[in-house]
Amino acid sequence: MKIICVGWNYGSHNAELYKEEKKEPVLFLKPETSLLRENKPFYLPDFSQQVEHEAELVVRIGKMGKNIAAKFADRYIDAITIGVDFTARDLQAAAKKAGAPWDISKGFDNSAPIGEFIDKSKFADLQNINFSLSKNGNIVQSGNSREMITSIAEIVSLASKYFTLKTGDLIFTGTPSGVGKVEIGDEIKGFIEGQELLNFSVK
Repeated sequence: MKIICVGWNYGSHNAELYKEEKKEPVLFLKPETSLLRENKPFYLPDFSQQVEHEAELVVRIGKMGKNIAAKFADRYIDAITIGVDFTARDLQAAAKKAGAPWDISKGFDNSAPIGEFIDKSKFADLQNINFSLSKNGNIVQSGNSREMITSIAEIVSLASKYFTLKTGDLIFTGTPSGVGKVEIGDEIKGFIEGQELLNFSVK
């Protein structure tokens, strides 16, 4: 299975991180070993001093597809959850400065915690889903899928242009503003429409 991620998909996050408007979201991949399931703890890696949380809606692909038209994209999604795209920001910054790929800053082991999935049928509109992330009881990120620059349907369509989507593949759809550093002892919780789907500790 693949983990496809979308960067630069919320104007608020682009402004806080890049101080400019990014017009077209970028796609990148995380390996399967980056997944962290079942609310297991996240252990801070020793190779980074600046690991930051990025809360995102995650869609799960329910059947194989290639070159999917956006108007048919919902047929290929079977469930949604919230996830965290952990980013080693210092490694990412160094790679960007050198003009090098920044795969290790995004794809390191356990850098993609995901919560409990909700069947797609539970949502009346995929472009009107509220989600949030709390750290130690305080909401640090919140967003709604309508704020996306590229919609969920368009993301599925775009991703399928380059990668054949297979059953079980996951797509992280981008993060709103509020990203921040995590520390040992932090308690992280993720919510969709107020329902807690993700709850893990940082160690």
